[in-house]
Amino acid sequence: MDLTDQLNNYCERVGPEFWSEPVNAITNAAFVVAALAAYLLWRRKTPDDWVALFLICVVLATGIGSFLFHTFATRWALLADVIPIVVFIHGFLLFALRRFLNLHWVISVSIVIGFFVLSPMVGEVWAPLIGSSAGYLPALLAIFVVGGFFYQHDKALAKQVLLIGILFTVSLTFRTLDGPVCSQLALGTHFLWHILNAAVLFGLLRVLILHRAG
Repeated sequence: MDLTDQLNNYCERVGPEFWSEPVNAITNAAFVVAALAAYLLWRRKTPDDWVALFLICVVLATGIGSFLFHTFATRWALLADVIPIVVFIHGFLLFALRRFLNLHWVISVSIVIGFFVLSPMVGEVWAPLIGSSAGYLPALLAIFVVGGFFYQHDKALAKQVLLIGILFTVSLTFRTLDGPVCSQLALGTHFLWHILNAAVLFGLLRVLILHRAG
């Protein structure tokens, strides 16, 4: 496997050129906006919370990595796209378990490790139906499960987590539809995944920050 191999994963891409996915590339600015908005909130509410700041930086890296993938469209760019997403999912889950559900570190880490091991299996089961979007189903399920248990501790913030889960469902739907609607819509729908997913990440960071702020 050559890291410089060209990939053609999305409807909008029509060739190997840098700007073959202009809308998919440009809409990654939504992640930058989400990171900036979360940073400003962090500065006002919890400037001593380095966990939140780290996750904000991961969201920024997500936008940069996704931009690289939707422009260079190579295997190395795919890694730049995927790695920050994986870090955010597992990092946020770890601290959600600790902070929202008050679980012990040992239990929280064990759950995250189990989540990491089992997630690919879930993806393999659902991949024939929804393609690569199946890899995000465990993260979607985790949002609803954590939000459900969190409801016992903080109803207001838990409702926000559950609403974020609904938004993520819509976002994931648009990601899944990109291929099936390609023959009718040359632009595809992946760019909507960027915009909505940026809102999802900001929403999760906002809950984390507001919970920490008390």
